[in-house]
Parts: sequence; C-alpha cells; structure tokens
Amino acid sequence: MPPATTVADVTLAAVHDYSLPGLFLQADPIVKGVMILLILASVVSWGIIIDKTVRFRRLAKDAGRLEGLARARATVLPRASDGLIAQIVAAGAHEAQERLDGESRGESRERCQRAMRSAMADGLRASEPGLPFLATVGSTAPFVGLFGTVWGIMNSFTSIAQSNDTSLAVVAPGIAEALFATAIGLVAAIPAVIAYNKLTTNLGRTSQRMAFAIDDLATQMTRRTGRGLTAEAAE
Repeated sequence: MPPATTVADVTLAAVHDYSLPGLFLQADPIVKGVMILLILASVVSWGIIIDKTVRFRRLAKDAGRLEGLARARATVLPRASDGLIAQIVAAGAHEAQERLDGESRGESRERCQRAMRSAMADGLRASEPGLPFLATVGSTAPFVGLFGTVWGIMNSFTSIAQSNDTSLAVVAPGIAEALFATAIGLVAAIPAVIAYNKLTTNLGRTSQRMAFAIDDLATQMTRRTGRGLTAEAAE
C-alpha cells in the first residue's frame, strides 16, 4: 500500500504555490533560467513576426505596382515613387538606354532582366533578417523546454531520495515546474514555426510575381529604346 499522507506533506502542498507565477518564482534556478530564455525568445519572435508581416505586405503591394507597370505598356515607362520599385525600374531603364554596339535586342533584354533582378534580389534580401531566428526558435525551443523538464524531474527524484517519501506532495512541485517549462517551449516554438512557413511562402510568391513582371518590363524597355525611353515619377 502507498504510504499515508503526513501532516508535513499537507503543509508542503499548502505552502507551494501552483499558480503560473508561483511555479516560475519557486522554480529551480536552472529551470527558471530556461523559462526566462524561452520567454525572451518568444517576445523577440513576436516582434519579428509583426515587423515582417507589415514589411511583406508592403512588398506585396510593390509587386502589384510592378505588375501594373508591366500591364500598362505605355510609350513612356512610368517610374514608381522612391522605394524598391523605383530601384528596379531605374536599373532596367539604365541598361536599356546603354545599348552596346552589335548587341541584339535579345541580348539587351537579358541585360535589363539581370539588372532588374539584381535590384529586386537586393531589396528582398534586406527583408530577410529575422527569418532565420524564427526558424531557430521553432526548431530548438521544444528541446530547450525539454531540458528544463528533465532537470525538474531530476529534482523531483532527488527530493524523493532525500526525504525517503514517495508521496505526491514531495514530487509535485518539481514535476509541475518541469511541465511548465515544456509548455513555455511549445508556446515559443509553435508561433515561430507557423510564422516562418507563412512568411517564407509569401516572400517566395512576391519574388515570383516581381520576376514575371520584370520579364515583361525588360521586353518593353528594349523595344522602346530607339524611341527614347524615359522614366517619370508616378503617384
């Protein structure tokens, strides 16, 4: 039969605070350090998620504007206001106007495409910092939380050995702290994984949209070179 619960066990259970703040404050220093690390990782992850969501929406709008320029097929190619679109269009227009001697129209188009794709890649690359952090948190946070879990369970077994008592009141605090560390690890990892997958997918789609628009723009630019291709500011 299991040992009877003693008065000391009841007192221990009453003294220990099993609320979430209590579990954190009364946790072992190692487990508490794991919790703090995971909480900080979660806060930074949410900051990155919010920033990238806003930034990638702006990039999606830029892709739409670039597609609009490609569909316009105007004699005078408009230039978007300051930003990534302006850099892409300016790079292509510069290459189109500097046609090399003996260069075919196809070669000129390829040169315009390379220039605009390079400008596009530079702009998209500037939006990528922070995504590797989300991937790292998503892949490692559960294991960091698991480390806190293992440490907490070790403390529980140590308490059993020191008190020579296997009652629930002895092991409950350590187990509760351990499971809390696991929960924090999952709270940090799950949003990071979901956001990383969504953001990288959106970035890839935006890149494809811009690439297709660049192909059309390069064709239009090389056709209009002889008629004095210029760039005008567009509202």
